[in-house]
Amino acid sequence: MRFAVVIPARYASTRLPGKVLREIHGRPMLQHVFQRGLESTATEVVIATDDARIADVAAAFGAKVCLTGKHHRSGTERIAEVADLLNWPDDRVVVNLQGDEPGMPAALIDQCAGLLDEEGADIATLASPLLSEDDFDNPNVVKVVRDRDSNAIYFSRAAIPHSREPEKRSAAVSAALHHHGIYAYRCGVLRRLVAAEPSELEICEQLEQLRALSLGMTIRVGVPAQRPGVGVDTEDDLIAAAAMLAG
Repeated sequence: MRFAVVIPARYASTRLPGKVLREIHGRPMLQHVFQRGLESTATEVVIATDDARIADVAAAFGAKVCLTGKHHRSGTERIAEVADLLNWPDDRVVVNLQGDEPGMPAALIDQCAGLLDEEGADIATLASPLLSEDDFDNPNVVKVVRDRDSNAIYFSRAAIPHSREPEKRSAAVSAALHHHGIYAYRCGVLRRLVAAEPSELEICEQLEQLRALSLGMTIRVGVPAQRPGVGVDTEDDLIAAAAMLAG
């Protein structure tokens, strides 16, 4: 499948400001993410930002940069602007690779894009089995449950599905998957998604993929053969990402 990778990158991260420019092994984290995109089979890798500091650093390590507006509420909206600025047609496939995912293997980028080849998929994403019961209860770990066709039924920060019988809790934990923040969509779906107002579920959970489900879109959820590295939100995550990349 021919597809592009777009990496939305902003400076004003709440928990770790400027995190995409923080160095890991002498290179900005954003460069590591960009390298993961280059290692995939994508035909084009673009960094999308509204910040001149990020644009300058990205240009210095040879990335294609697209400057976007500052009004976007999400990376999805930023990517939609890139699609419009670059005149990508509605059938163009785009992978949203987040700028704080230096440990996302290139094979998983390809896998996510490839899921759109499957019949009926509007959006594709990835999710892995939970590592522990603590993750099941952790609101910072987004859970997804799927139907028999591997389509998302619901995403939540809560422990889903809920077991009414405590002795069957392990079955509930096994039914949930840990969602990874990578998406693939065709530009037409992307444009329809950002044109819609946030749904009540999205506002409640602060999960934008719930807008797609509210619109009746089908989200195909694949389980990756290897687990991606940690996303970086804190100083501890940065240390963990450095250790993972060193290995």
